[in-house]
Amino acid sequence: MLIHLHVRDFTIVDELELDFHSGMTTLTGETGAGKSILLDALGLALGDRASADVVRPQADRTEISATFDVDTLPDCVAWLEEQDLADDSDCILRRVVQSNGRSKAFINGRPVPLQQLRELGAFLVDIHGQHEHQSLMRRDVQRAIVDAHAGNATLLQEVQRLHQEIGECERAREALRGGFEDQESRREILAYQTSELEALDLTPEGLDALNAEHRRLANAGTLLESGQRLLQMLYEDDQAAQSVLGQALRELDDLLDKEPALEAVHEQISGAQAQLQEGVSVLRNYLDGLEIDPARLAELEERIGTLSDLARKHQVAEEELADVHERLAAELRELDNSGERLAELEQQHRALLEDYHRRAAELRERRQAAAADLAEGVTGQLAELGMAGAAFSIQVSPRDEGRPSPHGLDDISFQVRTNAGQPYGPLNRIASGGELSRLSLAIQVAATGSTRIPTLIFDEADAGIGGGIAEVVGRQLRSLAGHHQVLCVTHLPQVASQAHHHLQVYKRSEDERTATTVAPLDRDQRIQEVARMLGGMELTRATMDHAAEMLEKAESTA
Repeated sequence: MLIHLHVRDFTIVDELELDFHSGMTTLTGETGAGKSILLDALGLALGDRASADVVRPQADRTEISATFDVDTLPDCVAWLEEQDLADDSDCILRRVVQSNGRSKAFINGRPVPLQQLRELGAFLVDIHGQHEHQSLMRRDVQRAIVDAHAGNATLLQEVQRLHQEIGECERAREALRGGFEDQESRREILAYQTSELEALDLTPEGLDALNAEHRRLANAGTLLESGQRLLQMLYEDDQAAQSVLGQALRELDDLLDKEPALEAVHEQISGAQAQLQEGVSVLRNYLDGLEIDPARLAELEERIGTLSDLARKHQVAEEELADVHERLAAELRELDNSGERLAELEQQHRALLEDYHRRAAELRERRQAAAADLAEGVTGQLAELGMAGAAFSIQVSPRDEGRPSPHGLDDISFQVRTNAGQPYGPLNRIASGGELSRLSLAIQVAATGSTRIPTLIFDEADAGIGGGIAEVVGRQLRSLAGHHQVLCVTHLPQVASQAHHHLQVYKRSEDERTATTVAPLDRDQRIQEVARMLGGMELTRATMDHAAEMLEKAESTA
């Protein structure tokens, strides 16, 4: 609910700070005092359009901040969290309008587009009367009121779930159907591409072996020539390493008799000779197995060229061709199974539609019952509010296009006639401003608890009425305040006396400047203000007593 409002340099307001409370708060004042200024200021904080003329003359800008307690509003808190605008403390909406007409919007200190301010405001405040924030004119709000009155929350969740699953099923089905004409040509391409990749060993081990064999065959001539030369150097020439080591060992054998300490040297050289012989044997075996094979080399070069061409074709590195093969093979398998999958999706779609229509039919029955009950209640309220001959109706009709929606298959429309014998029509076309305020009040009272908007504001809801009807309006607003925070601009004492809290709007003049201000009234001040509304500026003992009696009566029926 609204807990604080700060207004600075707005039209004829210098600066104003007000705290608000739960229950019913009334705003009163002389004609022309500017009772609607607070509503206009709050409207700007909620995202109304702004122009330069809202800035007080000689001021640079207008600033308006509205603070709300949102702890008991889970939908509002979820929206703030989703937009990354949540705060641990209260929610603050701020609007700044420059003297050149430009404006900025803020939520919890963070700049936001004006649309976000409006979206958030829709969770917080509903203003009834000749004002932009008349949510009861919107079809989605009308539907929500009927659904809330019917207790359709659980059923609506089921309908929304089915609608989402139908959409997912249709998208999957169309994805298969959409390419069905080209499936055969696509299948042929995939079959060819996978077969040419399957002909190659694309594993990391296979690629390494291919490259190794290619290097060996490409260098076979050099390897043979160099290998033979090494054999001669190590073993076959007269001065080969093998001969030199043999001569050294023979000389060491003669010296060992003279110096046993040379035994270690003898062992090392003997070991070297053994290792040399083993190395020569391995080299000889390698050379015996090495041959120049131009045909095999050509085959390997062709395969390597194919790998390079395929990598360019698929725009990947050669080592990524195995992943490409797996992806193409998976697509081919999917195409091969597409007919079976399409049949499954068709069956699933039929089942979902059948379930959806069954739930939507149940939803329609519940809406029709709730609509009749709510319309009867509103019509009764209208009679009490002095609109004799007026009647309220709620039409629940099938949607024209008949396609599933998240909210079912119904169009819901609030209809009214303001006089007996007239045809019914939409609220905004049939009702005048004063009638619209009373209609809104009647709907809110009859649907108490159906709307989740915490703060309801009624601007001149008592326009065009008086006497006993005015007292009924006051009692209804006070009753509504048991479920919502209610703010009411009124000129009738019968309404003002029903409020839990009272704000007086008045003008003051200083230094040839006129400014509007608002002050909360204590009980004695309330008696004086209600007495003024009863009898004019001259307060008599009788009007004061009458005013006190009206307040006592309202308090005794709380």
